Amino acid sequence: MTKLSRKFYTRPTLTVAKDLLGKFVVRKWWGKKIVGKIVETEAYIGIEDKASHAFLGKRTKRNEAEYLIGGYIYIYLVYGMHLQFNISTSIEGKPECVLIRALEPVSLNPKRYILNPNLSNGPGKLCRYLKLNKSFYGEDMARSERIWLEDSGEKIKKSGIAAAPRIGIDYAGKYWSKIPWRFYLKENPFVSKNP
Repeated sequence: MTKLSRKFYTRPTLTVAKDLLGKFVVRKWWGKKIVGKIVETEAYIGIEDKASHAFLGKRTKRNEAEYLIGGYIYIYLVYGMHLQFNISTSIEGKPECVLIRALEPVSLNPKRYILNPNLSNGPGKLCRYLKLNKSFYGEDMARSERIWLEDSGEKIKKSGIAAAPRIGIDYAGKYWSKIPWRFYLKENPFVSKNP
């Protein structure tokens, strides 16, 4: 498996959001590796996107990581309890990112297959599965020694990807809440919400 380079993350956000499907998140934790295959993502296209934290160019201490060049972690709490794991995309100064919504747990032990979808079938659950915390804010996934992405070698066909509206963004209004910028692997049991 090959670690993904900066070039992967600096492409257009919608392209990255789809190409993340099937990639492995690798988290080094106490000498072990926790691995998950990305099966669901959501794209957030910065300044013009009413669902984005950077809508109209809003820039705060909380969302500064969105403005970094592609490949940095933007992690934050929602409802004071659930972490959300996002990865910045595009060029520096252009606040765009992809939310990782669901993972399929991967065992590095070939004799053990993880079947429990409830481990990582949602943004908060996958952060717990990967043992993430707010210290990962601003972590560079192209250089980090504790978390990175790898190409699994799996070829995902376009016909195997579904597009749907993003979840939990009714506040963005009818137009933005209906745009199909959530992407997931069809018929994968680890997807957080199938239509």
